[in-house]
Amino acid sequence: MKKLKLVMVGNGMAGVRTLEELLKLAPELYDITVFGAEPHPNYNRILLSPVLAGEQTLDEIVLNPLSWYAAHGITLHLGKAVARIDRQRRCVVAEDGTTADYDRLLIATGSTPFIPPVPGKDLAGVIAYRDIADTQAMIDAATRYRHAVVIGGGLLGLEAANGLMQRGMQVTVVHLGGTLLDRQLDTQAADLLRQTLVARGLDFRLGAQTQALLGDDGGRVRAVRLQQADGQLAELPAELVVMAAGVRPNTALAESAGLLCKRGIVVTDTLQTVTDPRIYAVGECAAHRGVAYGLVAPLFEQAQVLATQLAQSGIGRYLGSDVSTKLKVTGIDLFSAGNFSGGGGTEEIVLNDPTRGVYKKLVIQNDQLVGACLYGDTVDGGWYFRLLRERRDISAIRDRLMFGEDCANAALAAA
Repeated sequence: MKKLKLVMVGNGMAGVRTLEELLKLAPELYDITVFGAEPHPNYNRILLSPVLAGEQTLDEIVLNPLSWYAAHGITLHLGKAVARIDRQRRCVVAEDGTTADYDRLLIATGSTPFIPPVPGKDLAGVIAYRDIADTQAMIDAATRYRHAVVIGGGLLGLEAANGLMQRGMQVTVVHLGGTLLDRQLDTQAADLLRQTLVARGLDFRLGAQTQALLGDDGGRVRAVRLQQADGQLAELPAELVVMAAGVRPNTALAESAGLLCKRGIVVTDTLQTVTDPRIYAVGECAAHRGVAYGLVAPLFEQAQVLATQLAQSGIGRYLGSDVSTKLKVTGIDLFSAGNFSGGGGTEEIVLNDPTRGVYKKLVIQNDQLVGACLYGDTVDGGWYFRLLRERRDISAIRDRLMFGEDCANAALAAA
């Protein structure tokens, strides 16, 4: 039987995980062609931070070496960005003219960094932090320059700041929000994190708006002008500026092909695009029920479902994901899930031990755990997440809930 042609645009973690799952289910169904814009095989993007900090090498974060593609008969085009999709002829065309016909097309283009539209953003020394090339540029800059400014106090910004500090640079983080990691931590946990990072040598300007990036006579950035929280203008020396102000789903290719995009490429529960049933999307570029996920766990759940669809099993449905965030920011363990901010109709149980650097907040509503925020001790994060996801009644263990799974189980056994 003649094989179907599957083309994948994008060579990142979500897309390649889909291929791995598909090859387990239907290894002989497709001739597979992959286009990757970067000149590298699939690698673990999450581990770019340890590479920047000098804790791992680029070779160590490769997930699927070139030999894996060859062993599975996958035609791999590295360093070739796809310029357009011809839906009538069912083919894709790369920027260098390379073409590939498809019966099924998988778009896995991920996300692109958001670059704030400030004057000077195109100066030399101003980079995003998204891929191996960005990471290498930061490593090179750290050998030649002293001052760095990171714009954005989210996870990526803090990892970039820590890595550059480890490489000897003086680093200031400029963040528009009043607290760090405002999507992952409540105010108290975020303040503990800031205090710890200040003690380690990082500087922060919170509630600060970047006004402009200033260049030297040679066209390289030399300073960042910002408006501080008190309204005063300030200039920070910076020969390197890292933009870490968030990401956007990379939908440009899909939009140019006429696919419906709204907060990402709009897909159904089978990860098919709503516009064209021959075309699928997975990962950060996809919007499912109005949500574009950026964490690895949901993307791998999507990959598993999509593989069953491509394998023509037809059994998989993606219904969305409950998400938790378990992070290790510069060696500090953090965990959050659900409604960790609390609010009307909820109760909070809080443990705060500044001496040990431990803070825990559990949010309860109607005898169910609805949110958790842990700082410094995340051992029971997985258990709290299961309680939250399964919406279990916790009334019998409420007084032991803060002390973790073992303590709660012991109480139940003694009852």
